[in-house]
This record gives sequence, structure tokens and C-alpha cells, in this order.
Amino acid sequence: MEEQDPGQWKRTVIDASAGAIAGGISRTVTSPLDVIKIRFQISNFKSYGNCRGITWYEIYWVQLEPTTSWALLNGHISRPSKYTGMFQATKDIFREEGLWGFWRGNVPALLMVMPYTAIQFTVLHKLKTFAAGSSKAENHINLSAYLSYVSGALAGCAATVGSYPFDLLRTILASQGEPKVYPTMRSAFVDIISTRGFRGLYAGLSPTLVEIIPYAGLQFGTYDTFKRWTMDWNRIRSSNTSSTGADNKLSSFQLFVCGLAAGTCAKLVCHPLDVVKKRFQIEGLQRHPKYGARVEHRAYRNMSDALSRIVQAEGWAGLYKGIVPSTVKAAPAGAVTFVAYEYASDWLESILT
Repeated sequence: MEEQDPGQWKRTVIDASAGAIAGGISRTVTSPLDVIKIRFQISNFKSYGNCRGITWYEIYWVQLEPTTSWALLNGHISRPSKYTGMFQATKDIFREEGLWGFWRGNVPALLMVMPYTAIQFTVLHKLKTFAAGSSKAENHINLSAYLSYVSGALAGCAATVGSYPFDLLRTILASQGEPKVYPTMRSAFVDIISTRGFRGLYAGLSPTLVEIIPYAGLQFGTYDTFKRWTMDWNRIRSSNTSSTGADNKLSSFQLFVCGLAAGTCAKLVCHPLDVVKKRFQIEGLQRHPKYGARVEHRAYRNMSDALSRIVQAEGWAGLYKGIVPSTVKAAPAGAVTFVAYEYASDWLESILT
């Protein structure tokens, strides 16, 4: 078997390390918004009732309550939700759990995000190298939007499968509130294995993979597109002196804006799938009654059943619960990740060459 080129090994180390660094920085900075988003998506109580001749079936472990007073008066739900707005949720979490409540589940999140971004950027570079016929990043930017989309989608799938159990544990720890049912990541892990088996660590994987294809594809595809547009704009601005070289290099602010736009586009399109994924992840697990009743196994038959039940019981707005903190978090998270990766990659390359 032919040995891999040492240069390729070095590139793999750079991509994996830079991806892990970028993911860790981005995750830590945006953790408070992620905690608030998860609380909106899965906080609930048991609800029974009949409205306008329709019997509303019981749905567990999801925020069935409205997030606005109008929805409450409309007659669908009998009492208000625990969290009704970002500022109110922030205030309640701080009062009940302290400052560190905003970083609840951050350790398993880092264990999930860092290998996720390491795998994602490594696979992404390999795919772009194959598509462009060159390992140089400057040649990758000229790939078509279609190839950028496909490369990002496949890289996201590979990263998701490799890091999914940590994503599950992070969601459980971040959603449980106070008092905690699972004091540590290990206790949550043991309970999942004992009650649901090894397959329980991959609960919600199917909707996650369905979500990650358009999300990662849109994020990386639009990021590359915005970078090309910005580079063209820089080239026009510098056309009176030079159209190549440093004049076309993007500034950190430009990289941030490109990442911000890419993260916003991807999240707005894919948020409903994220809601469904979270519902599957906490199915059958314990949480203090103040935050919702225990979810029975098989609450949803499949992904399409979950989507239809959410729409029927909660309206179309149910698919967009947590959309504000989710978008506010996803946009800067994507921006920070891309900027951190670009700089970490350049720094590591300068050290290893």
C-alpha cells in the first residue's frame, strides 16, 4: 500500500487542530444563548384538553405552552410557559441557577463540538482537494456553489456521526434545570445505557442527519459564496494598484461578516429540524417536574410524525420555538468558528512549515 504524502499528513493535522480550536472558542463564547435556546425548545408540562372539537393528545417533554400572551388567550393552552422571552429566560436562569447556569452542559458540549469541528474541517478539506484537484486553499474558493454545498453537507454528516453521543449528553444536561436529575455527564451516560441501551446514545440521529445536510451545506456553500463576492469587491477596490496577492486577502472583519451571514441563512432554513431532534433526544429521560413530565418511549413514531404532531398541537410556530436565541447564537457562532479556523490554520501552518 502506498504511504500517504507527509505533506498530506501535515495538512490533516492542521485542519483537525484548527477545527478543534475554532469549535472550542465558538462554543464557549455562545454557550449562554445555546442554553436559553434549548430551554425554549423542550420546557413543558402535561397538557390535556379539548379545543374547538379537537382532542389534543398528550405530548411529553416539549414546550407545549405558548411563548406569547396572544397564543394563551387563543385557547390552545391552559397556562403560560415557564420561559416567555429571551430577557425573562435570562433573568430566571440567572436567579435560579447563577451565572454558571448559562454554561450548564458546556463540558460535554466541548467534547462534542471540538471533535465535530475537527472532523468537519478535515473531511471538508479532503473533499475540496479531491474536487479542485489541488490541496491549496486559494484554489478551493473557486469551486462552484454546488460543489461547496455538497462538500459541506458530506463533511457535516461525517462529523455528526462521530460526535453525536456528546451532543445528546449536552442537550440533556442543558435542559434539566434545577434541581438537577443528572449531576454529572457520567450519571446521564449510565442512565441512558441502562434504560435505552447503546442505541439510546444515538436517539434523534436520523432527524439530526436530515438537518445537517441542508444546514452544513448551506453554511459552507454560502460562506464560500460570500467570500468570493467579498474578494471580488476587494479586487475592484484595489484594481488601480494590483488585482492579486495581499489586496485580495479578507480582513478578520470581512471573514466575520461572511460567517455571520452564512450562519444566519443556514439556521433560519433548518431550525424546525433542530426542534424535532431535541424532542427525540430527551424522550424517555427524567427531569424535575417543574420543567416537565417524563416522556414515554415512542412519543413520536418517526420524524414526519413528530413534525405533524407539533404542527397540529402547537401550530406552525411550534416548529420555530427558540428561533430568536437560536439564530442569535448560530450566526455569531458560525462567524467565530470560521474566523478562528482561518487564523488558527494560518498560525499552525506557519509553525509546521
